[in-house]
Amino acid sequence: MTSSEKTKPDLILASASPRRLELLAQIGVIPDQIIPADIDENQLPREMPRQMAERLAMEKAAITREKHPGCYILGADTVVALGKRILGKAATDRQAKKYLNLLSGRRHKVYSGISLITPEGRQMSRVVVTTVIFKRLSDSELSHYLDHDEWQGKAGAYAIQGRAARFIRGINGSYSNVVGLPLFETANMLQGSGYGL
Repeated sequence: MTSSEKTKPDLILASASPRRLELLAQIGVIPDQIIPADIDENQLPREMPRQMAERLAMEKAAITREKHPGCYILGADTVVALGKRILGKAATDRQAKKYLNLLSGRRHKVYSGISLITPEGRQMSRVVVTTVIFKRLSDSELSHYLDHDEWQGKAGAYAIQGRAARFIRGINGSYSNVVGLPLFETANMLQGSGYGL
């Protein structure tokens, strides 16, 4: 290990998502620490999906930096929306069924907010948007999907990298964004802030 590697500030991922950790590893980025940020993730009155994704990512990074100054802090949040309507993480299979019925046969958008705070305290953020096109789901396809519990903990009640891949007719934009973290933009943000990949 070189002296420059020893003195490189830590990178902290302010997220509990195992998918984000796997995505970062895909581009050779291994956070030194994973510290999930405890924030209120509810939508604010009249808040649009893009605004919500960016706000939550920025808040996650900012609250984590309070206890860990001098580090790189990466915050991220993903919002699934049908028009202005935000489809959060379904709490029950009934709610998951409602979300999937809304998405069936339609286009929707996935917004990921990413926010990076540098060791010097400079915060930058951006939002990446991907359009996802669902096929029309039959009752049996929907029931089978809900039986496997993959919808749990997923925005919009589905995971594109899992069983729901068979429902996706197409996407326009970043695939990794739909999984949970837009890798091209995240890599550029890290490199642009002086964090060597």
